[in-house]
Amino acid sequence: MATDGYPSCRFYVEIDGLNQAVFTEMNGLQVETEVLEYDEGGNNGFTHRLPGRTKIGNITLKRGMTSSNEFFTWCNDILQGKIKPRNMSVVMYDAAGTELTRWNFASAYPIKWSGPQFTADGRNAAVESLELAHDGLVPN
Repeated sequence: MATDGYPSCRFYVEIDGLNQAVFTEMNGLQVETEVLEYDEGGNNGFTHRLPGRTKIGNITLKRGMTSSNEFFTWCNDILQGKIKPRNMSVVMYDAAGTELTRWNFASAYPIKWSGPQFTADGRNAAVESLELAHDGLVPN
Protein backbone atom coordinates (compact mmCIF):
# COMPACT_ATOMS: atom_id res chain seq x y z
CA MET A 1 0.00 0.00 0.00
CA ALA A 2 1.51 3.32 -1.04
CA THR A 3 1.16 6.37 1.16
CA ASP A 4 1.33 10.01 0.22
CA GLY A 5 2.70 11.12 3.57
CA TYR A 6 1.73 11.03 7.19
CA PRO A 7 -0.57 13.98 7.93
CA SER A 8 -1.20 13.35 11.65
CA CYS A 9 2.26 12.62 12.99
CA ARG A 10 3.91 13.34 16.30
CA PHE A 11 7.61 13.61 16.96
CA TYR A 12 8.89 12.34 20.28
CA VAL A 13 12.37 13.22 21.44
CA GLU A 14 14.29 10.57 23.34
CA ILE A 15 17.41 11.68 25.16
CA ASP A 16 19.68 8.91 26.35
CA GLY A 17 16.86 6.43 25.63
CA LEU A 18 14.11 8.20 27.63
CA ASN A 19 11.11 10.08 26.16
CA GLN A 20 11.55 13.74 27.04
CA ALA A 21 9.14 15.75 24.90
CA VAL A 22 6.64 15.79 22.07
CA PHE A 23 7.29 18.18 19.21
CA THR A 24 5.00 19.13 16.36
CA GLU A 25 7.68 20.25 13.91
CA MET A 26 11.23 19.25 13.00
CA ASN A 27 13.44 21.08 10.47
CA GLY A 28 17.01 20.78 9.26
CA LEU A 29 17.29 17.05 8.73
CA GLN A 30 19.89 17.20 5.96
CA VAL A 31 23.27 15.92 4.85
CA GLU A 32 25.15 17.72 2.09
CA THR A 33 28.37 16.73 0.32
CA GLU A 34 30.48 19.38 -1.38
CA VAL A 35 31.55 18.74 -4.96
CA LEU A 36 35.18 19.50 -5.78
CA GLU A 37 35.99 20.28 -9.37
CA TYR A 38 39.40 19.30 -10.72
CA ASP A 39 40.43 20.34 -14.22
CA GLU A 40 42.37 17.60 -16.00
CA GLY A 41 45.61 18.87 -17.54
CA GLY A 42 45.80 18.65 -21.32
CA ASN A 43 42.06 18.12 -21.73
CA ASN A 44 40.29 21.48 -21.70
CA GLY A 45 36.89 19.93 -22.35
CA PHE A 46 36.65 17.86 -19.17
CA THR A 47 36.45 18.57 -15.44
CA HIS A 48 36.47 15.84 -12.79
CA ARG A 49 33.74 16.25 -10.16
CA LEU A 50 34.76 14.55 -6.93
CA PRO A 51 33.01 14.26 -3.56
CA GLY A 52 34.45 16.54 -0.87
CA ARG A 53 33.55 17.18 2.74
CA THR A 54 30.13 16.31 4.04
CA LYS A 55 28.21 18.81 6.17
CA ILE A 56 25.42 17.87 8.54
CA GLY A 57 22.65 20.38 9.24
CA ASN A 58 21.48 21.45 12.68
CA ILE A 59 18.01 20.26 13.61
CA THR A 60 15.31 22.55 14.93
CA LEU A 61 12.41 21.24 17.01
CA LYS A 62 9.26 23.25 17.75
CA ARG A 63 6.50 22.53 20.24
CA GLY A 64 3.80 24.19 22.22
CA MET A 65 5.13 25.74 25.42
CA THR A 66 4.98 23.49 28.49
CA SER A 67 5.64 23.99 32.18
CA SER A 68 8.94 22.08 31.87
CA ASN A 69 12.02 24.22 31.40
CA GLU A 70 14.44 21.32 30.83
CA PHE A 71 15.44 22.43 27.34
CA PHE A 72 16.04 26.02 28.43
CA THR A 73 18.10 24.73 31.37
CA TRP A 74 20.16 22.54 29.03
CA CYS A 75 20.79 25.60 26.84
CA ASN A 76 21.63 27.73 29.87
CA ASP A 77 24.22 25.16 30.97
CA ILE A 78 26.04 25.79 27.67
CA LEU A 79 26.23 29.51 28.55
CA GLN A 80 27.94 28.56 31.81
CA GLY A 81 30.49 26.33 30.03
CA LYS A 82 28.85 23.05 31.04
CA ILE A 83 28.51 21.36 27.66
CA LYS A 84 26.57 18.12 28.06
CA PRO A 85 26.29 16.41 24.67
CA ARG A 86 23.66 13.67 24.69
CA ASN A 87 22.71 10.94 22.28
CA MET A 88 19.17 11.55 21.16
CA SER A 89 16.53 10.22 18.82
CA VAL A 90 13.57 11.82 17.13
CA VAL A 91 10.87 9.21 16.68
CA MET A 92 7.91 9.74 14.35
CA TYR A 93 4.62 8.08 15.33
CA ASP A 94 1.37 8.00 13.38
CA ALA A 95 -2.00 8.97 14.89
CA ALA A 96 -2.53 5.40 16.14
CA GLY A 97 0.75 5.47 18.09
CA THR A 98 2.73 3.18 15.77
CA GLU A 99 6.41 4.04 15.32
CA LEU A 100 7.00 4.96 11.68
CA THR A 101 10.66 5.90 11.67
CA ARG A 102 13.49 7.04 13.89
CA TRP A 103 16.47 9.35 13.46
CA ASN A 104 19.36 8.90 15.89
CA PHE A 105 21.80 11.75 16.54
CA ALA A 106 25.20 11.38 18.20
CA SER A 107 26.40 13.88 20.80
CA ALA A 108 23.66 16.48 20.36
CA TYR A 109 23.67 19.73 22.29
CA PRO A 110 21.53 22.88 22.13
CA ILE A 111 22.85 25.94 20.34
CA LYS A 112 19.69 28.05 20.34
CA TRP A 113 16.49 28.21 22.35
CA SER A 114 13.63 30.53 21.39
CA GLY A 115 10.66 31.20 23.58
CA PRO A 116 7.17 32.13 22.45
CA GLN A 117 6.32 35.28 20.52
CA PHE A 118 3.62 37.18 22.40
CA THR A 119 1.07 39.48 20.76
CA ALA A 120 -1.75 41.52 22.21
CA ASP A 121 -4.48 39.62 20.33
CA GLY A 122 -3.33 36.30 21.85
CA ARG A 123 -4.62 34.16 18.97
CA ASN A 124 -1.52 31.98 18.47
CA ALA A 125 -0.29 29.20 20.71
CA ALA A 126 2.90 29.83 22.68
CA VAL A 127 5.63 27.88 20.88
CA GLU A 128 9.19 27.18 21.94
CA SER A 129 11.95 26.25 19.53
CA LEU A 130 15.16 24.34 20.17
CA GLU A 131 18.06 24.16 17.69
CA LEU A 132 20.62 21.39 18.17
CA ALA A 133 24.04 20.71 16.73
CA HIS A 134 25.14 17.07 16.57
CA ASP A 135 27.96 14.83 15.38
CA GLY A 136 25.88 13.04 12.79
CA LEU A 137 23.09 10.63 12.07
CA VAL A 138 23.59 7.15 13.46
CA PRO A 139 21.99 4.21 11.62
CA ASN A 140 19.30 2.23 13.48
